[in-house]
Amino acid sequence: MAASPLPEHRIPVIVGVGEIVDRPKDIADGLEPLALLEQALSRAEADSGARLLGDIGSLDVVNFLSWRYRDPEKLLAQRLGIAPAHLYYGPVGGESPIRYLHEAALRIARGECSVAAICGAEAQSTATKAERSGVTLPWTPFAHDVEEPKRGAAFQKPLAVKLGVFRPVSVYPFYEAASSAHWGQTPRQAMVESGELWSRYSEVASHNPNAWLKRHVTAAEITTPSPDNRLIAWPYTKLMVANPTVNMGAAVLVTSLAKARAAGIAEDRLVYASGGASAEEPRDYLLRDQFFESHPQNAVLRAAMDLAGGDGRAFDMIELYSCFPCVPKMARRTLGLGAGVRPTVTGGLTFFGAPLNSYMTHAACAMVRGLREGGRLGLLYGQGGFVTKHHALVLSRRAPQQALAQETSVQAEADRHKRTVPDFVTEANGKGLVESFTVLYGRSGEIEHGVVMLRTELDARTLARVPARDSATLGHLMNMDSSPVGSLGEIAMAADGVPEWRVG
Repeated sequence: MAASPLPEHRIPVIVGVGEIVDRPKDIADGLEPLALLEQALSRAEADSGARLLGDIGSLDVVNFLSWRYRDPEKLLAQRLGIAPAHLYYGPVGGESPIRYLHEAALRIARGECSVAAICGAEAQSTATKAERSGVTLPWTPFAHDVEEPKRGAAFQKPLAVKLGVFRPVSVYPFYEAASSAHWGQTPRQAMVESGELWSRYSEVASHNPNAWLKRHVTAAEITTPSPDNRLIAWPYTKLMVANPTVNMGAAVLVTSLAKARAAGIAEDRLVYASGGASAEEPRDYLLRDQFFESHPQNAVLRAAMDLAGGDGRAFDMIELYSCFPCVPKMARRTLGLGAGVRPTVTGGLTFFGAPLNSYMTHAACAMVRGLREGGRLGLLYGQGGFVTKHHALVLSRRAPQQALAQETSVQAEADRHKRTVPDFVTEANGKGLVESFTVLYGRSGEIEHGVVMLRTELDARTLARVPARDSATLGHLMNMDSSPVGSLGEIAMAADGVPEWRVG
């Protein structure tokens, strides 16, 4: 390995990774998130081969939603018997583990600490079973007085909430429909791509000992609705969305190269951070200019490619965030990768499992193992919200030849590409052109209603309902051989004050 000209105490290296999957036989034996964090950190320390937990000077805890604590980062530090100078429990966001890992590396590069830990855990499977069964869990008491983190509806317009398009599962379809139409695909072609891509995620999960669902699922199984694979929001079935009902914990330990060598950690255990980038969209998705691409995603991935010589094919290992198919489908095109790309080292949020905000902590663990086992250059791309927050980090087996850039934001580059955002109106009549759409389903498989995102005759944007009784318009929306994006119809205000749209 070539020597780096940088001082070793300013070179961050990942030295330990640890994961735990908890499948208790009895509900009451399930581990709470804090216990999963402890276990994951202990395993990461063991993986490093050195005693490091007592020297942690930076501790980031990924936000968890399956159990509520008061100051969980402080509770964890107390359990570990440490008092790190940097102690942080952050907001909701699927990109947050990559951001924390990147920021920890920068902290070490600045000389602010010599050991940093990033960890996350969820116990949603046990929590859900306990609630349904009336079992009282012997966990740290639930902190009812702690405010629940703001999500979804808190940032969206009232009309979006009223129509049910304020959750990830009902917003991502807008990107799915708009992007596939932009690429010239029929809905059938887009569905085939999604199924084949998701099947490759499942194949990786089937070989990952830490995966929740270790089964290789075919593309046809993924895309075909059935009693066990119901449609949730067109065109997504249950096997195309994230699975949060898991019990999992993961942790990553980062040190300086000097600390690692002083601790006797073998060179073949070291993985280096080469840099990365971050950018965001407005939290209110209706304040975005369009839905066939994400300017922040593009800017972040292009910055990551620049670190790899400008070619996405230089990454021999990648993890493309996979809450819904549109995300990696957009990402692989920006990276210049073909439809047959191997998009994961972990298994994806459907099959590996989605411990809510912490999937990318597990992805970092899998990436480190893969690089140790012969990989050269890895890309971790995490995303949060509704295609809202983006962060990419490049990992390498080679020591860096230059210091990590301290500025991670590429927001200015993302914003440079933003087009005019249309005004949003809640009342409209006349012609409406489909910008994107979805159809929402109930748990029994019945259509609840369709939702179309429209441009009005004055080029404003609105949302409109398609009632379940309007089979002609719903059939138009769900025609597998012709995208409805760009089609015209009539908008009229319904008795409850909601715009409705019909084709023709």
